Amino acid sequence: MSQLIRTVTLPDGSQVPALGLGTWHMGESRGSAEAEIRALQAGIDCGMTLIDTAEMYASGGAEEITGKAIRGRRDEIFLVSKVLPSNASRQGTIAACEASLKRLGTERIDLYLLHWRGRHPLRDTVEAFEQLRKSGKIGAWGVSNFDSLAMRQVSALPGGENCAANQVLYNLSTRGIEFELMPWLAERSIPVMAYSPLDEGRLLRHPGLGKMAGRLGISPAQLALAFLLARDNVIAIPKSSSPERVKENRASADIALTSEQLAELDQLFPPPRSRQPLEMI
Repeated sequence: MSQLIRTVTLPDGSQVPALGLGTWHMGESRGSAEAEIRALQAGIDCGMTLIDTAEMYASGGAEEITGKAIRGRRDEIFLVSKVLPSNASRQGTIAACEASLKRLGTERIDLYLLHWRGRHPLRDTVEAFEQLRKSGKIGAWGVSNFDSLAMRQVSALPGGENCAANQVLYNLSTRGIEFELMPWLAERSIPVMAYSPLDEGRLLRHPGLGKMAGRLGISPAQLALAFLLARDNVIAIPKSSSPERVKENRASADIALTSEQLAELDQLFPPPRSRQPLEMI
């Protein structure tokens, strides 16, 4: 029997699974919609109840897929979505949230993120987030693709202390955030949400990772995810349109890597030794 997925605690005390479900590239084809819905439902069934989506993904199509997948099960789900920077003015953020709520078929987004920094002043976006939070349309808010400087700027704004997460590119081959950004976030109990945890599939073809995974009797994807899940304060959100692959990903949460195995991964994918520019896709 599978163990329960370890949880990560948000600044407000909410606990969410450290392994969730991504939806990037979902909703792009009507022909694949049913398979995508089944994949999300398979993940929910095995405890991956955090679902990450965005208004940008398939121009709202991924939110519609997500809404169909969670219909009748909304109370089981921790729902994350994002506002595009171009929409992130004070009124634009509120309007974008209303549109996302309609596509998702819900009255509340649990965590609402600014997808990346754009031309609108952060102060206006944060004010809108705070208004949405106080009205109950979102439970919490955060950011995505923010480096240490941007995080400091957010935290200095009125209401900025309520930033609940930072979603960034993080995987074995992209570890730059470990040097400065992750420690800064950890000091403030702000979780990292790791998008593209398998480096868009490229990690699955890495010879060294494949050899190590084979020796351990697991898949390269499971090993790459287990690395992230071994780290405190990190939420991984792999995306798959296959129920079988979702179940394979879920099994990574039951893998406890030893210190020797983690050291071996450090040899294959060296951690940063200095501050690096934030990478993003």
